[in-house]
Amino acid sequence: MQRRHFMGTSAALLGSTVLPAWSQTYPDRTIKIYQGFAPGGNADAIARLIGGEISKGLGQAVVVDAQAGAGGTIAAGTVARAKPDGYTLLLATGGHAVAGALYNTLAYKTVADFEFVSTITYFPFLLVTNADSKYGTFGQLLTAARSAPRAVAYGTAGIGSTHHLAGELLSKMAKADMLHVPYRGDAASLTALLAGDVPFIIAPPTAVMSNIKAGRIRAIATTGPQRWPGLPDVPTVAEQGVTGYDVRSWAGLMAPVGTPRAVVERLNAETLKALQLPAVRTRLEDMGGEARGSTPEEMKTLVASELQRWTQVVAEANIAKQ
Repeated sequence: MQRRHFMGTSAALLGSTVLPAWSQTYPDRTIKIYQGFAPGGNADAIARLIGGEISKGLGQAVVVDAQAGAGGTIAAGTVARAKPDGYTLLLATGGHAVAGALYNTLAYKTVADFEFVSTITYFPFLLVTNADSKYGTFGQLLTAARSAPRAVAYGTAGIGSTHHLAGELLSKMAKADMLHVPYRGDAASLTALLAGDVPFIIAPPTAVMSNIKAGRIRAIATTGPQRWPGLPDVPTVAEQGVTGYDVRSWAGLMAPVGTPRAVVERLNAETLKALQLPAVRTRLEDMGGEARGSTPEEMKTLVASELQRWTQVVAEANIAKQ
């Protein structure tokens, strides 16, 4: 009886781990991670950081390919069309959901055409003024914006960027009609701020921290639900009167729809293991983010909810579809 019980238990365990023959040998060749932004930027650095660590766990090379352009949609389209075998992945950012809300036609469906592996990092944006600005606090800026519609302008990295939609959501939730001024990237918006062309900008920490430390500009608010550890004295937007305001970008790994669950789970496990490494967590913090993994289901829920939220913001702000 004991022998039959042991054999039955073993068979049950074996049955729970039976995989397609090819997936039992996964991976047996190089894995490629596509990312949709310029080489050397945050997305590229995150992809290389995580790719390097999961390569060690998987025992195969992981290479990163930058397919910059169209807000990350070119790279996303490449991955959506790839064979779903676990050898082609996407380093997606919060812009993936924004693009789904903003573009009339895409070569893929934002949620349905992907399997979700894990989130990697979340990071807030900062609201930044000149060091000598008359708006010494977020409250002062908000009072001015509420008293004179569109008299207060803000700069961002461009129309349809997450920064832009963060500003539109702020205008709506704060009941303050502010004027959006788009620039070609974070560097250009920072240059405009330093020149006095706009009273404040919305930018990720990495784009502005060196100038904050140098005393040229001042952070007056952060967009996340809690204060950003890199600037613990800077209150959140929500703390300063706009209750419930929470905008963070994120990065995570995705694969083409149809990638076997066993492969997704293997990639998820290696990603979560990498995120426990102190060196990885420190590097992500240096880039302005917080290391945070997820289950595949949690990441799918995140992307779907972000898509819904930004679709509503685009519609209510009358932002022209691209």
